[in-house]
Amino acid sequence: MKLLKGQKIAQTILENLKKEIEASGLRLRLAVVLVGENSVSRVFIRQKEKIADSLGIDFKLFHFSEDVSFSNLKKEIQEICVDPENSGVVIQLPLPPALRKNDQEILNIIPSEKDPDILSENNLGKFYSDTLRALPPVVAAISYLFDNYNINPEEKNVLLVGTGRLVGFPLAVWLLKKEATVSAINKFTKDISFFTQKADIIISGVGKPGLIKGDMIKEGAVIIDAGASSEKGKTLGDVDIKSVEEKAGCLSPVPGGVGPLTVACLFENLVKLCHKK
Repeated sequence: MKLLKGQKIAQTILENLKKEIEASGLRLRLAVVLVGENSVSRVFIRQKEKIADSLGIDFKLFHFSEDVSFSNLKKEIQEICVDPENSGVVIQLPLPPALRKNDQEILNIIPSEKDPDILSENNLGKFYSDTLRALPPVVAAISYLFDNYNINPEEKNVLLVGTGRLVGFPLAVWLLKKEATVSAINKFTKDISFFTQKADIIISGVGKPGLIKGDMIKEGAVIIDAGASSEKGKTLGDVDIKSVEEKAGCLSPVPGGVGPLTVACLFENLVKLCHKK
């Protein structure tokens, strides 16, 4: 089984970005909005801060309590977005349960040119219609993995485990454009194995440790683990590596696979959008 390692690819992206930032004289700041406490979100925020520092990009965290009202949060984010010092604004997902019904309205506050996560409806519409220079970070990350390891989704049966806005949904659009045969399952799907055993490529991003096991996949399948959850201070993916490694042809591990690439692609988008401005 071949491991699809994203860390090395991410490092190359970041090295090129640093040269580009230095050559162009760009002064950038990434503003990250965190509402409440989430251990996995904290891991990703630390990664973003560390990478920002390495690239010479300012980083500012805006932390709000879990019980902040929708109207107050909306007002605070509007002020953050208007501030010219903030080149890009990221709303760290997931939001607390009380705010999730309004999460798209919150994401839509971010202007297109300050939305490196590509989560506002304006930027998503451009992504769907192929008129945006940038890709959603997870889509870009998996595109880099496929390109570097010569994985072609065309004419393949690709299964998306999870249909969320960060992973499954944008990947479905992108893979259909790549002429893959795409299936998607969610928490209401009764027999997961019925779908996983037919898939040439499985991409999982639900945040449920050990969900995908070896007896659920076909021989030689490509397994992309884009899930992230925290257990006893350890970041875990959706794939039970020990049982899967005997049958899979390729596997992106957690940590070290899709995660570091996704964060690198977020900063790549930040630079692209700032150049566009």
